[in-house]
Amino acid sequence: MIRTSRRLADGREILYYDDDRHPVSRTAEDTRDLPPVSTHSQLRYDALLGEWVAIASHRQSRTFLPPADECPLDPSRPGRPTEIPESAYQVVVFENRFPSLATAVERDVPPTAPGAPLAELRPGFGRCEVVCFTDEHDRAFAELGPDRARLVVDVWADRTAELGAIDGVEYVFPFENHGEEIGVTLSHPHGQIYAYPYIPPRAATILDTVRRADGDVFAEVVESERKGPRVVAENDHWTAFVPAAARWPYEVQFFPTARVPDLPALDDAQRDAFVEVYLDVLGRFRHRFHSPMPYIAAWNQAPVREGRDEWWLHLQLFSIRRAESKLKYLAGSESGMGAFITDTNPEDVAEQLRAVVVP
Repeated sequence: MIRTSRRLADGREILYYDDDRHPVSRTAEDTRDLPPVSTHSQLRYDALLGEWVAIASHRQSRTFLPPADECPLDPSRPGRPTEIPESAYQVVVFENRFPSLATAVERDVPPTAPGAPLAELRPGFGRCEVVCFTDEHDRAFAELGPDRARLVVDVWADRTAELGAIDGVEYVFPFENHGEEIGVTLSHPHGQIYAYPYIPPRAATILDTVRRADGDVFAEVVESERKGPRVVAENDHWTAFVPAAARWPYEVQFFPTARVPDLPALDDAQRDAFVEVYLDVLGRFRHRFHSPMPYIAAWNQAPVREGRDEWWLHLQLFSIRRAESKLKYLAGSESGMGAFITDTNPEDVAEQLRAVVVP
């Protein structure tokens, strides 16, 4: 893999990742006249829940569902420069222009929120990156093919290592939102990576659970699910299964057979094997109904500095679609109390996904 670092017109970093079998010179300049990025995000502490909330009101002005011929993630072409100056690319990563968290964030914030002495304030420090999987606007991840998907896995691993090395970053979260129903504002195939200055709630809860348990919860879950009725796809290195207590109508979790803390720890064989299983299951998601299923793919990695020996890397893939023309909305119980009520049966979902014929 070849990584080339350049700068956009407003100073943001852009990184081109190319397969080393097909080296390309990346010299195009960003010709746009862009004002400097100014980020005023804050982190506010919820004293009752013990969680941090990012306040990022500047994101209201971000690009929202532009026409396909005005997509800012397409390659640049004569007369229409985009976020990516090159006329073609393989995989690209760049700093988000409308980030929730940024390393250059305004640091001068008061100690607490107005009138709330328990609501500690911190600068919205961190980093938010956009990952473009391909320069083809209408191609989904499920259609990338194994070589490009493997390059994306290598990019995720590279960014995890780089972002985790930033002083003050405690957790690195690569993810993809796919489909307008999920809330995607740009239809070009892409994902994001958030580098948080704290351990986010899901990871913190999991870490607390495995530490309080009598046995090895991760190992017990992986071992039991690999032998259970909810396996959707597997090979020697990975198992993809519908979790027994799935929260989402369609949910699959991917666990490597061998325990590793994060993406950089995966060897070549494990990365190749993940691509095989992941593209298989994505294809099943894409063809379960007449129209492709919207989804979120979320990597659950070990924190940067804490609990690394206890963690087991895994990926969540889930959809809010519960039937051909029905979506799962987070209503009172889910949104108000965080108590999920699932409209589907995990064993049935696994059977349905196994039965999908991918063209």
